[in-house]
Amino acid sequence: MTNLLDLHHVSKTYTRGLINAKATVALQEISLTLKQEDPTILTVAGESGSGKTTLAMLLLGFITPTTGQIIYRGKDITALQGEERMAFRREVQAVFQDPFAVFNPFYTVDHLLSVPIKRFKLATNAKAARAKMDEALTAVGLRPEDVLGRYPHQLSGGQRQRINVARALLLKPRLLIADEPVSMVDASLRASILETLRNLQRDHGVSIIYITHDLTTAYHIANAIIVLYRGGVMEAGDVDQVIKSPQHPYTRLLVDSIPWPALDRRWGTDMIKAREAGSSSVGCPFRSRCPMAMEQCKTQPPLYKINKTQAAACYLHAGHPEIAAERLTELLPVRTQIEA
Repeated sequence: MTNLLDLHHVSKTYTRGLINAKATVALQEISLTLKQEDPTILTVAGESGSGKTTLAMLLLGFITPTTGQIIYRGKDITALQGEERMAFRREVQAVFQDPFAVFNPFYTVDHLLSVPIKRFKLATNAKAARAKMDEALTAVGLRPEDVLGRYPHQLSGGQRQRINVARALLLKPRLLIADEPVSMVDASLRASILETLRNLQRDHGVSIIYITHDLTTAYHIANAIIVLYRGGVMEAGDVDQVIKSPQHPYTRLLVDSIPWPALDRRWGTDMIKAREAGSSSVGCPFRSRCPMAMEQCKTQPPLYKINKTQAAACYLHAGHPEIAAERLTELLPVRTQIEA
């Protein structure tokens, strides 16, 4: 069976200037696969500037890769035209970070939901369109009578974000790109939105790429995780394994930044301490900050397979077997059912 999504050595480089052009590598040699028959939730984690949003823009077809290919259901997305491109637009949906910027303040919620119905001809009449809107809103935990007919300023941030999820659900997507979907809503609403996303995967068979800097939410929602730093993969594998037993110095730094609930236990003291960032244009992207950096880190480390479900790009694990980038997905566990 054709895979849902294949990324083959995808890189994105931005250049600025004409005479003395400078290049910035936003994403470097990313390869992964999502299977159609095994819907999953994959987290892509990292700090600001790690390449997470660049990856989202590439997957949505908003920008094109500098090198490599993005294959959706057997077709290169840069070559899609006509009906195939319309199908891609319908089947690959997004939920973005800011629930306020998505809405036009001059239109009601009905307009946001009715536009995709008309655009993709999902209903033959107004009654059928209303039924589809009611169904989508109910699926994300909203009562249609509470939100339809209202303007954006009359809704909370959590309601707006769930409406964004409902809009995506209307189109019955196969893949959902969720780019920091809970970072701008109250903590009390995050669990509700994450549960909504989890239900989409479990009940509707939607694969989700969940992009975040927050390892806490990643741990609760995802099956597998890829950790990025300056566009490169630092570590990947089972989310439980990676967060509980991180093997790359950068991942350890991220995990150590999570505050502990015990007031007498300070965070930032148990793991490594990063050095001040320096200039490092070659080799391991984390080399200039890593307190464990070695001479050989001046060359890009390969991915080393630590165990069956975990790999890290660090010479500290040079004794382990190397794994090619295109085989990375073999380490990412897939569970079609996520425990509530």
